[in-house]
Amino acid sequence: MHDIRAIRETPELYEKAWAAKGSSGRVAEILDLDARLRAAQTAGQQAQAERNDASKRIGQAKARKDEAEAQALMAQVESLKGALAEHAEAERTAGEQLRAIVSSLPNLPAPDVPPGADENDNVEVRRWGQPFAIAAPKDHTTLGEASRLMDFEAAARMSGARFVVLKGELARLERAVGQFMLDIQTREHGYLEVAPPLLVRSETMFGTGQLPKFTDDQFAAFPGLETARAVADPSEAPELRWLIPTAEVSLTNLVREQITAEEELPMRLTALTHCFRAEAGASGRDTRGMIRQHQFQKVEMVSITTPEQSEDEHERMVGCAEAVLKRLELPFRTMLLCAGDMGFSARKTYDLEVWLPSEDRYREISSCSNCGDFQARRMDARTKKAGEKGTRFVHTLNGSGLAVGRTLVAIMENYQDEGGRIAIPQALHPYMPGVTHIGGRG
Repeated sequence: MHDIRAIRETPELYEKAWAAKGSSGRVAEILDLDARLRAAQTAGQQAQAERNDASKRIGQAKARKDEAEAQALMAQVESLKGALAEHAEAERTAGEQLRAIVSSLPNLPAPDVPPGADENDNVEVRRWGQPFAIAAPKDHTTLGEASRLMDFEAAARMSGARFVVLKGELARLERAVGQFMLDIQTREHGYLEVAPPLLVRSETMFGTGQLPKFTDDQFAAFPGLETARAVADPSEAPELRWLIPTAEVSLTNLVREQITAEEELPMRLTALTHCFRAEAGASGRDTRGMIRQHQFQKVEMVSITTPEQSEDEHERMVGCAEAVLKRLELPFRTMLLCAGDMGFSARKTYDLEVWLPSEDRYREISSCSNCGDFQARRMDARTKKAGEKGTRFVHTLNGSGLAVGRTLVAIMENYQDEGGRIAIPQALHPYMPGVTHIGGRG
């Protein structure tokens, strides 16, 4: 969410920043609605003051037995009652329209975010490791199906497209990968493990920016997506429940409507959960395999910080995600996203892209974003220093540490041999004792 006073004071800055993210800022419309809202509020306050004064004078007129003046004042009070209702309705209408526009507009990019329209304008910051030299590499789908450990047909029969059934040692490897990531983030990087709900209310999704703009990208549970689409703003439908698209939603909302002591920040949280995404905007993209699925597992990292801490915390978070890939010895590169390629809530984002031999290119495996106070304003999440009266909004950050399914894909493709066997990375041996390879002809 945005500070309307800041938009009022620096409209050109907001218009330019929103345009950089590919969004029409509608600043003129925002300022017009803001003026109408404040005018209605002022008119309502004036009418209320006049009504209070007239009501007081009615008693005084009756005390003087001036019935004519008392009747005139009573008529004025009745008239002002109607005016108050009109002003209240004008305030409600302008307020709702203003909130609908402002809540649909993305966060502003940080000053050091490069300009650009899409992924072609992202900037490589660094890369680690050399791509594996594999002759005629097979993709993960071919490897998994050949070993009969990956079954897309069975998943499609029970659930439809973009699902998979993993079996045997491959299912065990997926479990090992998730546990390995969680152990690194909790034991080595100081994140607190959380087991959060997977179903959340609409206002929770609104807080982190999934609603109302991205309703079609979500899975609504009871009473369902059609009901969600039928209301103007799903975040105002308390009966709705949503399957989380990422544990960022649950973890970040732990500080919703709370005042956290500055002395407790930064707060670092992590969770290994299933995530659910409708992928409504991904029609025709990555339809084969495990890259883009409706259900997947991910280790999420969330940090709650003061404004002064968030930039350093962002760099630290990226390092925590990179550490997983380094330990697994998977080649990757770190990209700074341009303004046009960043997510809705992000102020600045780094993507980690892992090497996939079958595609001969790097693919996203983690996204780490600093959201500034954007989500905090939507959640009313504040912080307060001991001994001081005032509060201020926290900064929120989130990142994948990592996406489990995509990491599994990267392991399968980078650790394959000519016979289709997949070697288990050394770092995962303690999680799969006695198993060094899976799949293949033997």
